[in-house]
This record gives sequence, C-alpha cells and structure tokens, in this order.
Amino acid sequence: MISISLTPLRTLVIGCLTAAGLLSSSGVAGASTMTRAPSQEARPPYSLLQMNVCSSGYAGCYARTQYPKIVDEVVERIQANDVNAVTLNEACSGDVAEIAERTGYHYRFATVIYNGAPLACKTPDGRGEFGNAVLTKEAIRASEDAPYSVFSGTEQRRWLCATTARGVDVCTSHLSTDGEAPGTTNSIQCAELARLLASRGRPAIFAGDVNRRSSCAPEGQWTLTDAAATQAPGIQHVYGNLAAPTLELEPATYTDHDALVVRAGLPK
Repeated sequence: MISISLTPLRTLVIGCLTAAGLLSSSGVAGASTMTRAPSQEARPPYSLLQMNVCSSGYAGCYARTQYPKIVDEVVERIQANDVNAVTLNEACSGDVAEIAERTGYHYRFATVIYNGAPLACKTPDGRGEFGNAVLTKEAIRASEDAPYSVFSGTEQRRWLCATTARGVDVCTSHLSTDGEAPGTTNSIQCAELARLLASRGRPAIFAGDVNRRSSCAPEGQWTLTDAAATQAPGIQHVYGNLAAPTLELEPATYTDHDALVVRAGLPK
C-alpha cells in the first residue's frame, strides 16, 4: 500500500478557500458582511436646516461672520445636508437671493421694519434688506408673512410661512428679546405664533430663533431646541406635526448660533 500524506493537500484546499473568501479565519464557511453608511434614501423624507446668520452689519456678532464667509457656510451646509427646506434669521435679501441661486432652491423673504422703514444691510452695502427667509428644494406654491401685534424697541418682528409643492408649510420667525415672563412682548408674540401654527391645515414645520427657552408650539406639535448647542443654547426652536423628528446640532463657524438640522417623516 502506498502511503500518501494528506497534510499538504489539506493545506492547499484551505488556502484556496480562504483566498476565495469562502472560509473565515475560524475555519467555518460563511458569507462576508460589509458595514455601509446609511444612504440618503434611508433618511426620513423631510429635512430642514435652521440658522441665525447675524448678517445685518449692525449687530455686535457681525464681525464673526467674516462676510462673505457666512454666505459660503450656509451654501455648504445646505449642500452637505441635502435638506428640503432652510430657515434663516437675521439675513439679508441679497444674500438669500445668492444662496438660492447657488443651491437651486426657491425662496421667500420677509423684510423686517426698523424705525418705520426697511433696514438696509451694510458693510458692505448693496446686500438688500434685513429680515428672515425660507428656502425650499421644492417649488413654493404660496407664501404669507405678517407682523406680530406688538414689538419692543424699534425693530418690528414678523413671521413668514411658505407652502411647497409637496404640500408642506415651512415657517420661520425671530421673536423679541425682552424675556419670556408673562406680559412681555416676547410672550405675546409666542402666543400669536402658537395660534398661527395651530391654524395650518397641512403638514407643517417651524424653525427660528425665538429668544426664549419655553416652547411656543401649539398643543399637539412637538418641540426640539438647541439646548445642547455650544453657542447661545436653548433659544432656537423647531416645532411641527411631522412624524418621528430627530435633531442634529452643527457648530457654526461664521455666526454666533449653532445650526440645527431636523429630519422627520411626512404624515401618511
């Protein structure tokens, strides 16, 4: 009888199986797995970016913007997050038009009245008027804005809502800074905002700098805030009636408020 050693043959077979990816290091056959980052298709179907960009040229925070770097930062965050909507406070109409052109988004702008007239942004001049904006990836079918019944000082405060072709209302506002105690201008504006949002008869999401920590959301709507932000925490809020919202905070480089990114599902 001829004796044949099986060891070299076994080694050869194992080596071939291993090279083919059919044998794990433990010697058990199985399929390989790969961990992938979540695709954009796996994200909830509606998303929003909120930023206070401090762009008027008058406020003490303006130096932080290193204009026009703040405009570039907004564009980069829109593109990186691929959001459906953007809400901007303390913005300039010319800058918003540029952001819309660079991103391909549609927009509406609400001019804030200051000392009885629109306030022209400065340093540099020629950037349009001061106010708040809504930008959307989908076409805007209708929009409306109006002042609150009261305001403190010389700056009128307004709300702005845009209805998209997707049937979602996107709203923003920037409330007064006189505190949130009962009877203050801020608290009155907060109550008016709650009534406005309660009256929307379709899926709706609000985001803005409300200059308060307690919520203005109407009954039945959720509240998310930037309480964990690294800058000016707790005063930017997001309210809505979309499903299962999640919040991501992104430290901002060229403004004194962090950015909020909210993702949620549309009601069926």
